[in-house]
Amino acid sequence: MRFFNTTGPVALAKHYNVPPLERLRLGQVLTLVREERYFVLHAPRQTGKTSALLALRDLLNGGECGEFRCFYVNLETAQAARGDMETGMRAILSELATSARNAGDELPGPPWPEALARAGPAAALREVLARWSEVGAEPLVLLIDEVDSLVGDTLISLLRQLRAGYTDRPTRFPQSVVLCGVRDVRDYRIRSSDGKDMITGGSAFNIKAESLVLGDFSEEEVDSLLDQHVAETGQEFTAGARAAIYRQTRGQPWLVNALAYRACPRDDDGRYGAEPVTEEAVLEAQEDLILSRETHLDQLADKLQEERVRRVVGPLLSGGDEREFSARDVEYVRDLGLIARTGPLRLANPIYSEVVPRELTLAAQEGLVQDQAWYVDGGGGLDLPRLLAAFQEFFREHSEHWIPRFEYKESGPQLLLQAFLQRIVNGGGRIEREYGLGRGRTDLLVVWPRPEGAPERFVVECKILRKSLERTIGEGLQQTAAYMDRSAATAGHLVVFDRSEDRPWSEKIFRREEPVENAVISVWGM
Repeated sequence: MRFFNTTGPVALAKHYNVPPLERLRLGQVLTLVREERYFVLHAPRQTGKTSALLALRDLLNGGECGEFRCFYVNLETAQAARGDMETGMRAILSELATSARNAGDELPGPPWPEALARAGPAAALREVLARWSEVGAEPLVLLIDEVDSLVGDTLISLLRQLRAGYTDRPTRFPQSVVLCGVRDVRDYRIRSSDGKDMITGGSAFNIKAESLVLGDFSEEEVDSLLDQHVAETGQEFTAGARAAIYRQTRGQPWLVNALAYRACPRDDDGRYGAEPVTEEAVLEAQEDLILSRETHLDQLADKLQEERVRRVVGPLLSGGDEREFSARDVEYVRDLGLIARTGPLRLANPIYSEVVPRELTLAAQEGLVQDQAWYVDGGGGLDLPRLLAAFQEFFREHSEHWIPRFEYKESGPQLLLQAFLQRIVNGGGRIEREYGLGRGRTDLLVVWPRPEGAPERFVVECKILRKSLERTIGEGLQQTAAYMDRSAATAGHLVVFDRSEDRPWSEKIFRREEPVENAVISVWGM
C-alpha cells in the first residue's frame, strides 16, 4: 500500500505522488540539455528537487531521450570539509565515482585519487570530467545536487573548474550540467579561506544559461494526491478538509504530505478507517505537526536568526512600512521558501505564519503562567475581555523588560501579545494570524470550541500608534469590523500600542467601547 511521503525522494511504487517530471518545465529542460547549456534548478528544501533530478536522469538515460549518459551526484557529504579544498574535492570525486559505479560505469583510469594527487584540488575535477566525457559514444550530462551545501574554497573551486572546462564540451567535457540547490547561484556569497575575498556565484559561474524554479503543488495537484489515497484506502476527504489542506499549506509539497498523513485517522493496528477526513482533523493535525518541531519546520525557524531574514520578516510581522531590506534580501528569503514567490510580500503559507511567531516567542511563552481556569467562564466559553485586561496590566508592568528580549524588536508588542494568547491554543482553541508589509496592523482570529454548539470566534486587531490616537482608532475600527465580517466573528477587539517614551502610562492605558456598523468593538490602549 502506498502512503504520503515526508522523507527523502519520491518512490513511485511506494508513495502517493505528483509525477516529478510533470513538475518540471520538461520541454525547456530538454532543450537546454540538447543545446549544451549549463543551468540551475533551485527550490526551497523538501520541495521535490531530488525526485525531479532522479526522474530526469532516468529519462535522459532511456527511452526516447536515451542519447545521453546522465549521472546524478549529491555533494552533501562534502559539506563537512567547509573551506578545506583538498578534503572537499576528495569527497566530490568519491561521490562521482560512486555514482558512476552504481550506474554500471566507471570513472576512466588512472584512479581518481591519482588525478587528485597529480593535478591538485584546483584542477582534479576538471581532469576527471574531461576523461569521463571522452569515453563512450553518448555525451555526458551531470546533475549535481546540494551544490549550495558547499562553502568557501571548495565551492569556489567546483564552480571555476566547471567554468574552465565549459569550452571543451561536449566531446571533452560534460555536454550539460545542472546545478541544484536551495538558492540560485547568483545569490552565493562565498568567502575565500584567507577571509579577504568575497566571491559571488554569478562571477565564478558566469556560464549559467537559465535559472529554473521548482514550484509548489497547485490546488489541482493537491487534489490528485488526495485522490490517490482515496483510491488506495477508500477513506474520503471532505470538501472542507481538501480546502483546508491547500489553504494552510499553499501547496508546499512537504507540508501537504505531512498534514495529510497526520490527518488521516487510523485504528490501533494502523489501518485506515472508513470515516472521512474532516476539516477539524486537518486543523488538529496542523497543531500536532507544529508541536512536533519536525526537521522541516525546525530548519525554517533556525533561519529566522539570520540578519537578512530578519530585515525582511520583521516588517511583515509588525505590518509596518519600514523597508531596510534590499532586493537581494528578498530573493534570498524567497529562495528559502519563507515568503511567497508571487503577489504581495507575505509569509508563504498559514502554517509558516503560525510557526514564525511561536518560534520567536518561545522563551516568553515559557515565562508566562499557563493556568487555563481563570479565563474560561462557567459555561466553558472564553472570557477574552478578562484575558486582554490581564495582558494590559502585564504589558504596563513588564513590556520594558520583555520587548528588548525579542530579536524582532519592531514587532515586540504584537509578539508579546501573541505569546500571552498562546495559552488559548494550549487550552484547546486556536489562533489564525494575518500580517504583511504595509498593512498597518496584525490580525488575529481566536477560535474557541464550546462544549455545545459552534465555536466562538473573536477578532483581535493590533495596531502601532503612528498617527494621532483618534485617527489610528478610526482606521483600526474599520479594519476590525471588516475582518469580523470576513471571518464571521462574534466579537471584536482593537489593541493600540503606544510606543512613545514621553507619554505616561496613565494616558496610554484605557478601554472603551465603540459602535461600528452592527457591532460594538472594544478598544484597548497600551
